[in-house]
Amino acid sequence: MGGESQVSEKAKLLVALLALQFCYAGFHIVSRAALDMGVSKIVFPVYRNIIALVLLAPFAYFLEKKDRPPLNFSLLVRFFLLALCGITANEGFYLLGLYYLSPTYASAIQNSVPAITFAMAAALRLEQVNIRRKYGLAKVVGTVASIGGATVVTLYKGLPLLHHPADIKLGVISSVNPMLNWTVGCIYTLGNCIAWSGWMVLQVPVLKKYPARLSLTKLTCFFGLIQFLIIAAFAENDIERWKGLVASGVASSLQIWCIDRGGPLFASVFQPVQTVLVAIMATIIFGDRLYSGGIIGSILIMVGLYFVLWGKSQEKKASNQEMGKDLTRSLLDQENSQKDIAVNADIP
Repeated sequence: MGGESQVSEKAKLLVALLALQFCYAGFHIVSRAALDMGVSKIVFPVYRNIIALVLLAPFAYFLEKKDRPPLNFSLLVRFFLLALCGITANEGFYLLGLYYLSPTYASAIQNSVPAITFAMAAALRLEQVNIRRKYGLAKVVGTVASIGGATVVTLYKGLPLLHHPADIKLGVISSVNPMLNWTVGCIYTLGNCIAWSGWMVLQVPVLKKYPARLSLTKLTCFFGLIQFLIIAAFAENDIERWKGLVASGVASSLQIWCIDRGGPLFASVFQPVQTVLVAIMATIIFGDRLYSGGIIGSILIMVGLYFVLWGKSQEKKASNQEMGKDLTRSLLDQENSQKDIAVNADIP
């Protein structure tokens, strides 16, 4: 019965992870379609964060009612900075990149986030780098491969791999220099990845002071919404652009459940599935072309992703084994100490 229960749990987790990647892939496609239709790059994230905040707030309030630490000015400043990095810069750069770039390559470049996160964490000494161990070398090699792949996608477009009867443009806007659009789009998307990675790294010290994760996400989303509204007040005055609503927030809830059940490593392994799904959807819906440079860079990014994830997995196993040895050694020392005391007590 226990084995059947474990199999059933793994099956649910697998289905949930695949559904999560479909959600994210769909978001890439919906975002691109919205930009094609002329939806404002500022209005879009405003609606998205409103819905995410409405969905998260009740869960954060009831599930963390007893565990939520009191707020102070220092924490509010940290939440504001997290929002600036993880919401405003992250979503803003993403939409700017998607405006010039196909959803396929935007998704592919995002696979470099784990490697960029590792590089940032290592620079801030939040992550250990031990190239004498296989897992340490794997993380370094994976980081170099992922960043190299993102560089290849940005600087080398290459030849088209699929023939289309119509002349399909790379982005929404027409330009006399499509390569410039490609490069600008890749740079913006890399900015999205750097902001996303910075947000995850900056969360580490904040979570130590405020360990209520759902409440932290809710407050970050709230400050991100305020920041976008301030930007919109100056940059978006056309009331027509504010009509309509964009669904969001379901993927965030599903991702939290997947990470809770399978851990962040298992959830991250499925990230490239999103890229494949986006490539299929974008080719069918938009007729996007695939280019040799993009494919080469995407393969490098995915290989780097798995190197980093494998290294993290092996490092965790080694750490757990070392902790087990230390615990065993401590217990043996205590046992020997007790024996010595007993022997000394028997001596007249």
